[in-house]
Amino acid sequence: MPDAFFMSLPVSVEGKRRLSLERCWRIVATGFCFMVFGLGGLIVLCILFPLLSLLVWRRTLRQAWARDFMSVYFGAFCKLMSITGVISYEVRGREKLRRRGLLIVANHPSLIDVVMLISLLRRPDCVVKTAAWRNPFMIGPALLFGFIRNQDGPQLVDDCIASVRRGNNLVIFPEGTRTRIEALLSRQVNPLQRGAANVAVRGSLAMTPVVITVTEPMLSKEQPWYRAPDRRPHFVLNVRDDLNPIHLVPADTTPVLAARIVTERLSDFFNHELKKNDCTD
Repeated sequence: MPDAFFMSLPVSVEGKRRLSLERCWRIVATGFCFMVFGLGGLIVLCILFPLLSLLVWRRTLRQAWARDFMSVYFGAFCKLMSITGVISYEVRGREKLRRRGLLIVANHPSLIDVVMLISLLRRPDCVVKTAAWRNPFMIGPALLFGFIRNQDGPQLVDDCIASVRRGNNLVIFPEGTRTRIEALLSRQVNPLQRGAANVAVRGSLAMTPVVITVTEPMLSKEQPWYRAPDRRPHFVLNVRDDLNPIHLVPADTTPVLAARIVTERLSDFFNHELKKNDCTD
């Protein structure tokens, strides 16, 4: 149901007081959740990762175990946010994510999208921005997980294709960054980058789209963590049927043009799905 409907409902003085108290609690709970997440990450970085590096010598096996652990850890964090009342969420079509070797493309309305998505996957993989490889606190986990380094040129596309073919589930946000607040409120995505389409076209890989909707903007591009919405946000992760680039472009289309067409089709797909999905259907 659209947010405007809720905002138009009359609210009593007592109701406003309850909403205000609930919002204050969610601000405190959000801070608590992120503190727990940070402390847990520090423990993992200082204790678990070195222990895993010592006990498991084979790099591929070590990375696989580390990624599965990250999925469980992120799942626990999502449950913590739900239990404390920070958010509620549901997943539709979860069974489609139980496969291996997926190229998952999703819109990006919130900071916690990647956390929720990775919590649903086995052998998750993602592209890590270059700055993380220069950060002394992040380079260790990035190396242990074997994440893909974001870089210019065809090597990035080749690395993404190789990851999927090894059986990893690669998550890409074609927007490149979180959805701008004005686009989020009008239920649209930012202009898409062509990275995901290039991976799909050049690797002949089907894309598994995940449409993420939320009733109240939270942790979006322009929102600090302490600016909690008036009501608890409800996230819906809707896993849709695969989109195969072969069915989206004419035969004998050059890879460059095919990537452009797939990007346009993907943008149209997300905008259509977001406009018809009000988180309650």
